[in-house]
Amino acid sequence: MSTLTDREQAEVQAANESGRRPVVFVHGLWLLSSSWQAWRDLFEARGYATLAPGWPDDPDSVEEARRDPEVFAKKMVKQVTEHYLEAIAALQREPAVVGHSFGGLIAQKIAGEAVASSTVSIDNAPFQGVLALPASSLKSASPVLANPANYGRAVSLTLEQFTYGWANKVDADEAKQLYETYHVPASGVPLFQAATANLNPFAETKVDTKNPERGPLLLISGDGDNTVPPAIVESSYKLQSRNPGVTEFASIPNRGHSLIIDSGWREVADEALAFVERYTPPEG
Repeated sequence: MSTLTDREQAEVQAANESGRRPVVFVHGLWLLSSSWQAWRDLFEARGYATLAPGWPDDPDSVEEARRDPEVFAKKMVKQVTEHYLEAIAALQREPAVVGHSFGGLIAQKIAGEAVASSTVSIDNAPFQGVLALPASSLKSASPVLANPANYGRAVSLTLEQFTYGWANKVDADEAKQLYETYHVPASGVPLFQAATANLNPFAETKVDTKNPERGPLLLISGDGDNTVPPAIVESSYKLQSRNPGVTEFASIPNRGHSLIIDSGWREVADEALAFVERYTPPEG
């Protein structure tokens, strides 16, 4: 039985009917798939078909998400990854995949399944084997990890918490605007899964970095990110660079975790688009 919503099935169908090369966007915690809209418009203007599935049971709007926050509870990394893999399996052409935060981790898991023609992972959550644990990352995760009961809950951030973890590199007015426009509750489980991954041989955050069919991979780091500091992305890059495929790293100066949705999003999107166009051209 399909886990894809009517909207997601329609996006898959539209991508197939277009004949264009698809690009799949994967969002992370505290966002909905609609957060990718500016990116989708950009990639479509360059000749791609795009789709942005949500996580299973994601509401359609920020307003709906805030009315029923518990719909996000208990979503786990394996379940979410399988949802995206289902969408990709329904595509007639192998897609490029672009993910941010936990979506960046999931994008790398998808790449490890050898079903992406190229992959861009932006400020990825740590996967098993990534040992870097900067203090700012712990502070950013503390609204969830400080209470073990949050494992089974949906957790919202306060504006102060969001500003520290996400919007520390934009001014206060933009931080508030981003919070009001994009922030939704998030499942607590993935943060616990990431925090305990190196103690669990069966961790769902494990990534197959060795698959020779992984395809080209770009890891992008915002160098001012408090939630996923550069040390985490750099450690991810070191593990992935052992793969025989192309592995590249890009650092975006003076950018925080909001880099895909804030006023500087285009700089990051252009970096991702250039990589995708190089390895997964729309006419290819």
